[in-house]
Amino acid sequence: MAPDEIESLEIHLLLEAIRQAYDYDFHAYAEASLKRRLRQWLADAGYQSFSHAQGHVLRDRGVFDSVLRGVTVNVTEMFRDPAFFRAIREHVVPYLRTYPFVKIWHAGCATGEEAYSMAILLHEAGMQRRFRIYATDINEDVLTRAQEGIFPMAKMQGFTRNYQKSGGQQSFSDYYTARYEHALLSPSLKESIVFSSHNLAVDGAFGEMHMILCRNVMIYFKPALKERCFQLFDNSIVPGGFLCLGQKERLDESKLGERYHEAVPRTRIYRKRYDALA
Repeated sequence: MAPDEIESLEIHLLLEAIRQAYDYDFHAYAEASLKRRLRQWLADAGYQSFSHAQGHVLRDRGVFDSVLRGVTVNVTEMFRDPAFFRAIREHVVPYLRTYPFVKIWHAGCATGEEAYSMAILLHEAGMQRRFRIYATDINEDVLTRAQEGIFPMAKMQGFTRNYQKSGGQQSFSDYYTARYEHALLSPSLKESIVFSSHNLAVDGAFGEMHMILCRNVMIYFKPALKERCFQLFDNSIVPGGFLCLGQKERLDESKLGERYHEAVPRTRIYRKRYDALA
């Protein structure tokens, strides 16, 4: 066998071993992106080959966790894509305010910056104690960091610029306390967010959500897994609810696309039609 064929076989066996040992299934991830990230993990970890690494991955949860960190994408920031958050503030929040209580699901929340951003936005809309955000991710390590709500002070200047561009109404520094080289987010923001583990490839739906955000997550999935996610989200969104995707993700590529319309042009903010009941 050629070296690249051997590597492909080793990766296949490693992924199958992970599926059986830890119930994480990466077979539905886009192959090119997955291989690139696994190769980078292998180089960083110092193993000679994937076959050499496999036994360590199976016997040491810490090694598996390092694989998970290497494979999953955790690039995020507060008020990432300010134009998107401005559109939420101006076009979506007025509808959310008509409900006595709102439930929001952030799928693939990584270290939580966008979930906290949404909490800030809803606080400024006068919706304190009238919403709950369920922020989920496959990676429990990043969820732990998200729950802490602690970010490097070096990032706060960029976060502040994003906040201002998104239409922020207060001083961004009101939402955190500076401690040495870190910023601690306000406890009032954490009170409205529940962080929990959820695997989009195998886990079930969240019911009765008024808005779901899953941005720049499914670009790493194969078509079958993307469609599973769309079905999962559709089963979780109430009629009239909103589904927010990344700029490179399109709902009209799904067979469920006809059940939604783009609520704000060119934003990938979709709204479920009220007649989409079944």
